[in-house]
Amino acid sequence: MSAEIPDGYLETKAGVIPKEWEIVKLSELCVGIQSGFASGERDEDGIIQLRMNNITTEGYVTLNSYLKVPKIDNIEDYLLKYGDILFNNTNSVDLIGKTAIFRNECDYCSFSNHLTRINVDENKTVPEWILYNFIKKWEQGYFRRICQRHVGQAGIGQKDLKKTVLPKPPLSEQRKIATILSSVDAIIQETDAIIAQTEQVKRGLMQELFTRGIGHTEFQDTKVGRIPVGWKVKKLGEIANIERGKFSHRPRNDPDYYGGGTPFIQTGDVCKSNGYILNFSQTLNQRGLSVSKIFPKGTIVITIAANIGYSGILKFDAAFPDSLIGILSHSHVDNEYLNYYLSTQQIEMDRRAIEGAQKNINIPFLNSWYIKLPPPHEQRKIATLLSYVDEKLEAERGHRAKLETMKKGLMQDLLTGKKRVKVDNHA
Repeated sequence: MSAEIPDGYLETKAGVIPKEWEIVKLSELCVGIQSGFASGERDEDGIIQLRMNNITTEGYVTLNSYLKVPKIDNIEDYLLKYGDILFNNTNSVDLIGKTAIFRNECDYCSFSNHLTRINVDENKTVPEWILYNFIKKWEQGYFRRICQRHVGQAGIGQKDLKKTVLPKPPLSEQRKIATILSSVDAIIQETDAIIAQTEQVKRGLMQELFTRGIGHTEFQDTKVGRIPVGWKVKKLGEIANIERGKFSHRPRNDPDYYGGGTPFIQTGDVCKSNGYILNFSQTLNQRGLSVSKIFPKGTIVITIAANIGYSGILKFDAAFPDSLIGILSHSHVDNEYLNYYLSTQQIEMDRRAIEGAQKNINIPFLNSWYIKLPPPHEQRKIATLLSYVDEKLEAERGHRAKLETMKKGLMQDLLTGKKRVKVDNHA
C-alpha cells in the first residue's frame, strides 16, 4: 500500500509533487538538443573538445585532462556557450546520464559525439533546474534502466532524452531552488580546491622530507639516490616481517564463512583508506577464521594484485586474503614513517610489477625493496609532520562528505516540493 499523499500534492509520473506544479517532457523546456562531433585525430594546435571524462558525477565540468582536435568546417555549430547543459549519452551503463553545466571553463571549446548539448528555453526553465533533476534521476538509476531496454552498445539517444519527464514549478520557484543548490555546490567546489591544494602541499613535503630530511646539510650518494649523511638504505625484508594474508577455503564467497565478528578487509578497503584502514565491508565468523589469520592493529597492509602497492595501517585487528600482504615493522622502525615512505613508492612498484594475466607483486619482490631509513627520532619527526597534513585533509574530506549529504537531502526535498521555498512574486 502506497503512503498517503499529503493535502495539496498529487501523484504523477515524476512522483508526488505540489498540485500547482506541472509535469512536462524535456522537449517542452528546450529550444535545442544536439550531439557533438566525432574526431579520431589529435591536434595540439586545434580546438579543445570535451568528452565523457570531463563530466563529473557532481555536475561539474573539469579540465583535469582534455583533448585538442582539428577544427571542422562548421565548428561554430559546436562551440559551447555559458549555461549549456552537457549530458553523457554513452559509456558504461552506470556512467550514462552524468550531466553538467558549462560555465566558460575554457574559451573556444567544443564537445564530442559522446555528449549531448541541451539548450533550455529561458522563458520556461533555468539550466540548473534540468541539471539537478538529472543528477537526481542518475542517482536513482533512471538512465540505467533506459539503457537496459536497448540491445547493443549502451547509450541514450535524443528521442529518449526528449521524452524524459520532469516536474515544472513556476519559474521564480525554479530560480530560488537553483540558487540554494548552486550555493551548496559552490562551497563543495571551494572545499575540493582546498583538498587539491593540501594534497599538492603534501606531495611536495614528502618529496622534500624523503630526499633532504630535516635540517641536513651533508648528503651521500646511494643506490636510491642522494640522501642525508646518517641515513641508511635497507631492504624492506631487513626491517620488517612480511607475511601474506590467508583465506584457504574455495569458493572464496562461500556464505558459511562470513558474517561473524572478525573484520575481513579487501583490496578496495586498502585502496580507499588514505593511509589508515578505518573501515571494512566484510566479517568472518569462527568457521571463516579457521581458514584465515588475524593480523594485529598497526600492521601495514599492502595490495599486491591488479591494484599494486597501495598501503594503509590497520586501526583494528583484522584478517585478510592472500591478495594482500601484511608488513610488521621491527622495533627501531616507525610504522607511520614506513607507511608514508611506501606510499611514495606505489607508482614505481606498479611499473615494476610482474606482468601476466593480472599484474602482481609478491613477498620476494617486497623483501628486496629498498627503503630510505633515517634514525628513529627523525623517522618520528617526519611522520608527525605528514600526519599534521593528513589531519587537515581528513577534516576537509569529512566536511565535504557532510556537504554532499546535505545537498542530497536538499535535492530530495526541494526538487519534489516536499519543502517549499518563499519567492518574490515579481521575480
